[in-house]
Amino acid sequence: MAQTEFTPWDDPDAKPLIQFKNVTKRFGDFTAIDNLSLDIYEGEFFALLGPSGCGKTTLLNIISGLLRPSLGQVFFDDRDVTTLPTEQRNIAQIFQFPVIYDTMTVFENLAFPLRNRGRKTSEITPRVTELARMLGLEKNLKNKAIHLTADAKQKISLGRGLIRQSVNAILFDEPLTVIDPHLKWELRSQLKRLHKQFGFTMIYVTHDQTEALTFADEVVVMYEGKIVQVGTPEELFERPAHTFVGYFIGSPGMNITPCSVEKDHMLLGEHRIKLPQHYPDLSGFAKVELGIRPEHISLAPPQNEGIRVTIERLDDIGPYKIARVNLGESNFNVVVPELTEMTGDTASMILDPEHINIYGDDHRIEGVNS
Repeated sequence: MAQTEFTPWDDPDAKPLIQFKNVTKRFGDFTAIDNLSLDIYEGEFFALLGPSGCGKTTLLNIISGLLRPSLGQVFFDDRDVTTLPTEQRNIAQIFQFPVIYDTMTVFENLAFPLRNRGRKTSEITPRVTELARMLGLEKNLKNKAIHLTADAKQKISLGRGLIRQSVNAILFDEPLTVIDPHLKWELRSQLKRLHKQFGFTMIYVTHDQTEALTFADEVVVMYEGKIVQVGTPEELFERPAHTFVGYFIGSPGMNITPCSVEKDHMLLGEHRIKLPQHYPDLSGFAKVELGIRPEHISLAPPQNEGIRVTIERLDDIGPYKIARVNLGESNFNVVVPELTEMTGDTASMILDPEHINIYGDDHRIEGVNS
């Protein structure tokens, strides 16, 4: 399957490859997935991102057929597969821990899914050789898997999932968890390259935002069994649709603090800040908050224009520093350059109005350009 530059979600006539329609999954009294609807298009690299217990692995297992929804339907290419067993869904699934045969060689492990489906040796050998080269396993093809490192075994597991070219989708359930940190970047790059070359539909579950934002064309952020946002990495970072997305994405996360908004001005305590957009009356919300990334705040000497804040601490984390500042009952994280020298206990805080998000009851409010 050849990869193209075409992005299917830009085509209004494109049909989803996988569809969830009002899917709910309960385990006794616990609702793991709550009335969820989602479209996944052919060729997408999709990430399911969220904290432990948010429902992302449950959703993946519903796609694979390992779990059946309590309510709702699942479609593959317009075909209702809700009750179909795993073996009839034509998917490959790669788990957190390697699923391989230790007594087989690397070649035999990689070839097994093809041999199990009656493929000819003339088809199997070049496919295995090509994939082994891409995964850096070509020197180990004749070695028994039992003698390899955990990293190499997980590469075999990845290869077994990628070896078939006709699968509907390849599902990844946190497959890099057991990989040494210094090798994770290498495998991320290899997976991205394989996706670009072969155009597989890939669905990747992770709680690691770096993995999700590195891999995915689009990221689904889940929280308490619901989808709180679907978007590109840039959209999640710059325009979080929910306060949870704001502070879950980023390190440190978005600063979120109470404010009030009057048309095109924001009031932060006694400070009035002009906004680039005009907002409707927000008095109907129980709470109104501003959200701004630490990268979009700057600090200046206290005599400069801005909001006077108290500096609580300064953490040096290498290429930059993070200043923790206080304004009344609100705290802000501010990213400052490594060479910044903070003197004294106070500073002037300057917020970039172009990067201020306004939230009503945790949901982002769209303004209108002034």
